[in-house]
Amino acid sequence: MTFDFDAYVTAALFDRSGRTMFALGDGTVRAVTGDGFVTVEAHQGAVLSACVHPSGLGILTGGDDGRVVWTRLEGGEIVASLVGEVKGRWIDSVAASAESGLIAFTAGRDLHVLDPKDPAFSRVFTHEKSAADVAFDPKGRRLAVATYNGAALWYARIADQKPQILKWAGSHVLVAWSPDGRFLMSAMQENQLHGWKVADDKNLRMGGYPGKVKSMSFLSNGLMMATSGSNGAVVWPFAGATGPMGKDAAEIGYDQSAMVARVAGTPNASILAAGLDDGRVWAADLKSGKIEHLKAEKGAAISALAISLDGSRVAWGDEDGGAGVVETGL
Repeated sequence: MTFDFDAYVTAALFDRSGRTMFALGDGTVRAVTGDGFVTVEAHQGAVLSACVHPSGLGILTGGDDGRVVWTRLEGGEIVASLVGEVKGRWIDSVAASAESGLIAFTAGRDLHVLDPKDPAFSRVFTHEKSAADVAFDPKGRRLAVATYNGAALWYARIADQKPQILKWAGSHVLVAWSPDGRFLMSAMQENQLHGWKVADDKNLRMGGYPGKVKSMSFLSNGLMMATSGSNGAVVWPFAGATGPMGKDAAEIGYDQSAMVARVAGTPNASILAAGLDDGRVWAADLKSGKIEHLKAEKGAAISALAISLDGSRVAWGDEDGGAGVVETGL
């Protein structure tokens, strides 16, 4: 099933029910149905960020209108409700934790934390520089924020605190926790991937990228992490006490004519999907080495990518508004 949304695809997501949802640069959210899709005007402006709601039903989106919106399909009707708002700010990133039920989003230098079950609960943590991205740890109790010269770690519910700072010079733009919470990975504005062993602040220097790392995904129960930023999907080993320290990465699906722009992996299996900057999409089983070309025709760069939990479906979107949901044979 393919679509032409005629707007930049910011995110493609599968919610817990398996529903496919796309968030777009025109401020809309599109939920795929059996015979097409339904649309809601979620934002007065572009959607900048998105994630699955902590309930697992529907998605949260952050817009350049300063709004955080929950969009879900109830029966045959798509419903949107306001979760949070910071007027005059862009919501650069949004994150949610199914384990704690909390929602977090960044706006300018501030990190906001909300509890959908407790309207009175609110936390705001301020950084010296812009907060570019936010991610919950596996238990949903701690937050990592990508900022200038490192990452800041906050306890989500504690009001008065000083963050733990994981330092590394440069501008950090994307963060991801390993599934066991031992490592925090960061993509930088430069063509560089960095990481820390959280318990002792040890640095993981993981260089050698020809392009920017715009996407990271852990898979195989945290034993591997895949990234974009090269001619193939770069896969790092995380087994053992020291994770990828002193180990080499593998490059899957190498193609000299294109760069991998987005990756998405199955958390508990070895299926990896990759979207390229020439519009193609493939999926691979890292155990068998089999690669399946899901979208062979070239076009606009892939800007959004998701894979279902069982690896049976991949959703993609591109910079020109093309999108699709396809089944894998892996």
